[in-house]
Amino acid sequence: MAMSGSWGGLAPPAHPGGHPGTGRRWPWRVLLLAWLSLGCGIGTAQGSAPEVLVQGPEPPARARPRRQLARGGTWGPWGPWSACSSSCGDGVAFRARRCLRSPPEEPCTGDPRQYRLCQLQGCPGGSVPFRAMQCSLYDDKPIPGTQARYRWVPFYGAPNACDLNCLAVGHNFYYTFGRVLDGTRCGPDSPELCVGGRCLSVGCDGILGSGARPHACGRCGGGQDGCLVVHRLFQGTEPPSGYFGYMNVTKIPAGATNIRVTDKSRNYLALMRSDGRYVLNGDWSIAWPGPYEAAGTRLLYARSPDGTESLEAAGPTDEDLHVLVLLQEPNPGIEYEFWLPRGHPQPPDTSPLRQPQPRGAGSPPPAEPPAPTSPPRTQGHSTEPLPPRTPPGHSGAAAGRCGRCRPPKGRSQRIRHFCQSDFVFRARILARRSVGQETRYEVQVQTPYRHRFPLVPREYVWVPDACGCPPLLEGREYLLMARRHVNYEHTLNRILLQRDGYARPWSPREDRLVREAARHCARPRPP
Repeated sequence: MAMSGSWGGLAPPAHPGGHPGTGRRWPWRVLLLAWLSLGCGIGTAQGSAPEVLVQGPEPPARARPRRQLARGGTWGPWGPWSACSSSCGDGVAFRARRCLRSPPEEPCTGDPRQYRLCQLQGCPGGSVPFRAMQCSLYDDKPIPGTQARYRWVPFYGAPNACDLNCLAVGHNFYYTFGRVLDGTRCGPDSPELCVGGRCLSVGCDGILGSGARPHACGRCGGGQDGCLVVHRLFQGTEPPSGYFGYMNVTKIPAGATNIRVTDKSRNYLALMRSDGRYVLNGDWSIAWPGPYEAAGTRLLYARSPDGTESLEAAGPTDEDLHVLVLLQEPNPGIEYEFWLPRGHPQPPDTSPLRQPQPRGAGSPPPAEPPAPTSPPRTQGHSTEPLPPRTPPGHSGAAAGRCGRCRPPKGRSQRIRHFCQSDFVFRARILARRSVGQETRYEVQVQTPYRHRFPLVPREYVWVPDACGCPPLLEGREYLLMARRHVNYEHTLNRILLQRDGYARPWSPREDRLVREAARHCARPRPP
């Protein structure tokens, strides 16, 4: 059947029910136009009325409801810390937390696990390193793809340090047995540890990967606002009398960090603990340069051939340290610097009267300089001879002449000593030390009977000779009557017990007699 006309590929075949010879065709263009008019929103008026176009303001578009972003979940509390991953040396412990969220909420941001360093006691000598132990677990075992068996040692040349890369002994290839165990060092000398296949450094808070760093005054985290820096120049000169000896520079309080003291002269820096024991260059003996341990920190003492000295310590210190200078020439200036936490409580001085160092700072040097000793092989306190210099007005000619001790006796002597003394107290002898040509006793004050100046529980009592008079034994208790000693230059301020001073073993009878002597004194002089 012939078909008349063409629809550009859109005309359907002739309807089978049509009249023969007519070939009925569908009005496709009309239908398409009507569909477009209805479906695409073309505004036309329908019906017998004439077509009218009405123009006017468009109706306001309906605002689309905004898509509400789902909130993230919240973390629950941290669980307890696990056991350490190692039984000795370095290891890690972890704790976990759960993300608390409903189905429409996003997952929590952050890590569900936290790792911290747990430092245990050192492994015994000859122990196999942690990474080497992990490699050795595969010794004499076949690897995939071959039945050959090898012995394995750690290999550190692979790209990922936290993979268990092991080198076959006697061969030039290595094999990767997955990841190392958590807590394995990233390298032989690396401070970082592997956790979950990543190298993480330990923050000052002990947490791996936290990034927390201590600021200048030693506290962990935060900025420098919480720190106080002390940076000064000490320009004190020698005493007016011309006596060359020890002089106080400053006190470095407990808790100080980043300590640095420098001196550019022929003088010598000295360092003393809070209990009066020297760390460096004390008692007219000069220490060798090198590392020293004091106040819970490591000190580095350096001295160059031109006389420049420096003393450095990272800190923090756990007790007060006293910096002094042993004068050999006029002081050109000593620069010192240290950091403290702002608001750090300062320990009170041992006494408002007596500073820790000057009790004996002016002690004359020995008649002969000490013999030189060989430099220390390890850390120690060996000394080298002090340059021979005798302070003006002092001589060691009489040194070594010790006569017989003559302690005071009788009621009248007891009353005289009691009434003329600045300090009368019962004390226990804790330690005895010879300093130059004097003797220093560390005592614990038990009962004060008389004190015209402040007296604290622990004191130093000085005897101006080295002969052992009066005889005081460590661990014993004595009744002591002593005077306050302040020299002309006010560099000494100490408790002085004269060679013939009153020092008798304490007993209940002595206690009764000294209380009786107090009634015979005139009214005390005002201090």
